[in-house]
Amino acid sequence: MIYVHLGAGAGDKDEGAHFRCGFTEFIKKRYNSDSKIFAVEANPLNIDKLNFCYKDFKNVEIVNIAISQNISSQLTLYYTEDDAPHYQVCSSDLNHVKKHYPKSKIKSFTIKSMSINNFFEKYLGNHIDYLSIDIEGLDYETIMSINFEKYQIKNISIEHLHLNNSEKKNVIKHLTKKGYSYCGFGYDHNNFDYLFRKKKILWNILLSKILHFLKRKYYPLLNFFIMDKKKL
Repeated sequence: MIYVHLGAGAGDKDEGAHFRCGFTEFIKKRYNSDSKIFAVEANPLNIDKLNFCYKDFKNVEIVNIAISQNISSQLTLYYTEDDAPHYQVCSSDLNHVKKHYPKSKIKSFTIKSMSINNFFEKYLGNHIDYLSIDIEGLDYETIMSINFEKYQIKNISIEHLHLNNSEKKNVIKHLTKKGYSYCGFGYDHNNFDYLFRKKKILWNILLSKILHFLKRKYYPLLNFFIMDKKKL
C-alpha cells in the first residue's frame, strides 16, 4: 500500500491537535511490511516531529517541500507565532493566515515548491492507494490539477473546510467525471474532509450533487444514506 499525506503537519505529535491526526492514525493502524509512506510538509519546524512520529516505521519518506502550482521553484509561506508550536494554518495565502489570526504579527519564510504532478513523478510511480490533501488554502488548485489519466489513485481524502460552495461543486463534478464517487467523511478525525473512491456508485454520485448546498452540520445525515462509506 502507498500512502501519501500532503500537509502532514506534525503527524500525531501536535499537542495543539490533542496529539491526533486522523490520516496518521489510519496509516499506523493499517501499516505492514509492504507499506510505503510519503509525508509531505512545507513547514521545516514540523519535520523533527514527523521524524519522531514515524520513528518506529520503515519505508517512510518525509519530504520538506510545498505543493503548489506556482511556476516558481520556491514559495513564500506565512505564519504567526500565535499558532506555535506547529503552525496549523501556515499557508502561502497571506489572507488565509490573517483570517485565523487577524490581530497577530505575520511572519514568512521561503521553501522549495513543486507541482503535485511533478511530485508524483519524482517520488512515486503511477499508483497511489491513499491520498490525503490538507494544505491550507491550496487544496482546491491541487486536486483540480492532478493528471488522473497518468496517476491512478484509489482513495482521495480532501479537506473541504476552506472550499467555498462553488469550489465544492467543481471538485465533486471534476472527480465524478474522472471516475470517482463520494463516499462520506475522509480520514480527518474532525470530519473536515470528503472521501472519494475510484469506483462508480450511481447512488452516491446522485446524492453528492446536493453536497455543496448543505451546511456542514447536515453532512452526517447525508452520509447516513451513502453506500460504500467504509474507509477501506
